[in-house]
Amino acid sequence: MKYYIIAGEASGDLHGSNLMQALLEKDSSAEFRFWGGDLMAEVGGTLVKHYRELAFMGFWEVITNLKTILNNIKLCKADISKYQPDAIIFVDYPGFNMRIAKWAKEQGMATHYYVSPQIWAWKESRIKDIKRDVDHMYVILPFEKEFYEAKHNFKVHFVGHPLLDQIEKRKEISFEEFKNKHNLDDKPIIALLPGSRKQEISVMLSVMLSVVRDYPTYQFVIAGAPSQDEEFYESVVSNSEVKFITNDTYNLLSKSHAALVTSGTATLETALFEVPEVVCYKGNLISYWIAKQIVKLDYISLVNLIMNREVVKELIQNEFTSKNLKLELDKILESSTREVMLSDYKDLKTKLGGTGASRRTAELILKSFRQGTSK
Repeated sequence: MKYYIIAGEASGDLHGSNLMQALLEKDSSAEFRFWGGDLMAEVGGTLVKHYRELAFMGFWEVITNLKTILNNIKLCKADISKYQPDAIIFVDYPGFNMRIAKWAKEQGMATHYYVSPQIWAWKESRIKDIKRDVDHMYVILPFEKEFYEAKHNFKVHFVGHPLLDQIEKRKEISFEEFKNKHNLDDKPIIALLPGSRKQEISVMLSVMLSVVRDYPTYQFVIAGAPSQDEEFYESVVSNSEVKFITNDTYNLLSKSHAALVTSGTATLETALFEVPEVVCYKGNLISYWIAKQIVKLDYISLVNLIMNREVVKELIQNEFTSKNLKLELDKILESSTREVMLSDYKDLKTKLGGTGASRRTAELILKSFRQGTSK
């Protein structure tokens, strides 16, 4: 079968690549054409556009890049028309993907959505579009199934969270191996995960790095995003005491004592590695103000949203200061706060279910064709 997959961010590239591998195991003749990244390209098929060219963060940034976005939508439709896939699989990235889904449904194509748009956070009115344009929805957060089925009478499949698979299949290395690989010393590690986009990395790192000298008995290590070159980080980081690694975030987390993490998927990854963390976020003032008017959630981190209570501290916008960051970091390094957080992480894993999200999703996609319910 021919699959057309659209992922617009680093996390989508990860989940998309795992799904492609699972589809190949079930469908040896599978052919892929996709929008994504390096991980998806490693599996095989044809990369149409890299997510580095698609990532515009925030309302203001979308507005100022509207012409590029519209041209990408036009290109995507034309490319799908030429390819004529048996199924289109959308991976998150709703601003773009929902527009393509509407068009694809009008063309009579089978539409599968993996990693639901977060309409429970904002734009709940999109449920009308999802019911109209999405044939099959595969959700990865436990509360999403109830949200769709109980509240909106739309059947979805809860497949579990794909990060559990990714973490389980990684190869464990010793601290000594990791230290030697990246020229680190023996001090316990505080990991810095400042995000994946240049604009957020610059803002987040400036505050994260401001506390480094307050912790001389620890070493701070930045996890470089695969979408950014090392030269960019060098232009942002002036502190020679801070180490930098790239394409090795999971090994870094597995060896870290604590972490400072920009809000996003990384907050959940950090929790699944059982690393106490402080969640941080500071964005463009206009984009943040607009988001505050629209998004009606008590929390911004996936950890707290899944648990429906504060498990990890969130320092957002004006609260994200050097003083507050040091205060919260102190708590998770040594005190009882650390032990409580680690206990909560175990409950979090239970809520997320077991491994096998990609396999289950691939099986459901193929089952829809065998049963004639693909459209």
